[in-house]
Amino acid sequence: MSPELYPVLSISIGVMMLAASVAALFVKKLLSAIIMVGFVSLSASVLFLLMDATDVAITEASIGAVISTMIFLWGRGKIGGDG
Repeated sequence: MSPELYPVLSISIGVMMLAASVAALFVKKLLSAIIMVGFVSLSASVLFLLMDATDVAITEASIGAVISTMIFLWGRGKIGGDG
């Protein structure tokens, strides 16, 4: 990938992260909010990968995107339904 593309890609991923985080605040369904928060974490790991911080990207992807999302889904299941 050409070096000129990195700033454009970083800014576009950052805008998508911002949009998903704001949308997670205003969405009515709890499951949709959990998925959007997981998307924000996964996008952050892609940004870390673009910055050549592979160890941080792997940690963010495994803990931020996977484990946190699973804990949120488990909690949603414990409270029952979409409440």
